[in-house]
Amino acid sequence: MFRLFLFSISLFLVLSCQKSKHIGNDPGAVSFIYYSLTVNDVTEGLEYKGLNDIPVIKVAFTSSLDQASATTSITMADKSSADVPLTLIFEKKDSTVTIHPTSPLHYLSAYTLNISGSLKAKSGGYNQTPFTLSLKTGIDSTNKFADITNDQLLTLVQKQTFKYFWDFGHSVSGLARERNTSGDVVTTGGSGFGMMAIPAAISRSFISRADGLARSKKVVDFLKNNAQHFHGAYPHWLNGSSGVVIPFSANDDGADLVETSYLMMGLLTLRQYFDGSGTAETTLRSDINGLWDAVEWDFFNKDGGNKLYWHWSPTKGWVMNMPIQGWNECLITYVLAASSHTHPIAKIVYDNGFARNGAMKNNNTYFGLQLPLGEVYGGPLFFEQYSFLGINPHGLSDGYANYWTQVVNHSKINFEYCKSNPKKFYGYSSQCWGLTASDIQNGYTASSPTNDVGVIAPTGAISSLPYTPTESLQALNFYYYKLGDKIWGQYGFIDSFDLDSFWIADSFLAIDQGPQIGMIENYRTGLLWNLFMSCPEVKTGMKNLGFQGPNL
Repeated sequence: MFRLFLFSISLFLVLSCQKSKHIGNDPGAVSFIYYSLTVNDVTEGLEYKGLNDIPVIKVAFTSSLDQASATTSITMADKSSADVPLTLIFEKKDSTVTIHPTSPLHYLSAYTLNISGSLKAKSGGYNQTPFTLSLKTGIDSTNKFADITNDQLLTLVQKQTFKYFWDFGHSVSGLARERNTSGDVVTTGGSGFGMMAIPAAISRSFISRADGLARSKKVVDFLKNNAQHFHGAYPHWLNGSSGVVIPFSANDDGADLVETSYLMMGLLTLRQYFDGSGTAETTLRSDINGLWDAVEWDFFNKDGGNKLYWHWSPTKGWVMNMPIQGWNECLITYVLAASSHTHPIAKIVYDNGFARNGAMKNNNTYFGLQLPLGEVYGGPLFFEQYSFLGINPHGLSDGYANYWTQVVNHSKINFEYCKSNPKKFYGYSSQCWGLTASDIQNGYTASSPTNDVGVIAPTGAISSLPYTPTESLQALNFYYYKLGDKIWGQYGFIDSFDLDSFWIADSFLAIDQGPQIGMIENYRTGLLWNLFMSCPEVKTGMKNLGFQGPNL
């Protein structure tokens, strides 16, 4: 009511000023203004989101309009500036015009409605309040694909997403390309996720065991004989043909211990899966053990300072000086470092380095859910996904946290945040959620409740499936059935989308595709958890760090 009162006062003042303002040579031609605007009977200023395909715009003016003038002065255009035909209906002695597109608009599209100053009244005066209206259509609620069961849908997502690693895997090295536009740039961490997908793909009959073994051998041979490595650790990026380092940044041209840990997690999972007595599987296991044993984890405990460091450069040494500290996605790095036969770290390195002597604890409550570890609201979801592709969090605990509580509550907090949608981004809901690292418009970011830019990544909710099965299946069904014509593609779901500004990525990323396959399989059968946790050295290493649980 207060806003309406202010508008009435403003309108009175404008009209008072306009009484003596004449147009052209006609002393009776008084200019006019609009005083009421609704879209679908709602008043929300000059921007409207989530509209149906034939929105109804009604504008009331202080003078009767010249209809011929209105047909040229009231226009609509789409994002590419193409004209949209309009139907105009005049009421109340032509002082009110109802406007709607003649044909249905496209859903999830942006349009502008312009009412210009050339709009003329029957008395000869002109519109003194031209404006441009922003109109954004919403989600089409019809299903884009035929109904299938949830079990069939999970299989379909795994199968389609696996193509990223299988069909699009580098032809020379077999490693995973960083993204679908990367050419020869392959990623070591993403390749580790791709290696973990092979047992899942074999178990689902997407590929044969022989073909999976052959691809695994190609990758391991390349890592052994061609790929550059430093103190046993691999760089973030390699040239997939030559094996030469491709710098990730100016100072990051050598070893990346975190990416190496994802790679080793994948290789150890393969070692446990290919357990046959034949020559090919025996040789593969032996070669994987050679790569695993060569990683000098303790070298990255720079100067014996009781913490691991992320990067080392053959030309610049420790210039990046980035300690690996929690809580984040790097738990696996400390677990593998403690599990090494050849270059292990001591528990004090985990306590001081990753756990920061307890400083990684949170224990605050968000949306009624206590969060044991990490930053406010938990941070991006990949914190609870990358390491736990292999580490089984069920019943797992140490002196810092119950890790099942951690992974479940962090995921539910992310869900509740998106459902509550404090920034009012269009599209966020209980069916559309998941803030994690992904592409955004003109860049890349680690989205989270404290870094929310309106971008949802399908991998966020899908890779949370073991922790939030109900919420994740809701999201998966929504992505496939309601948005599938926009975001389902050659390698599964595209990387990310922003329904508020109608931006949809055209990218697929290895580190976002891989967790979907692996976490779906862990939800369905626990296969990757069972394989990785069957590594005897991992059990020993985790016990040495103080972990307890039914899988150790």
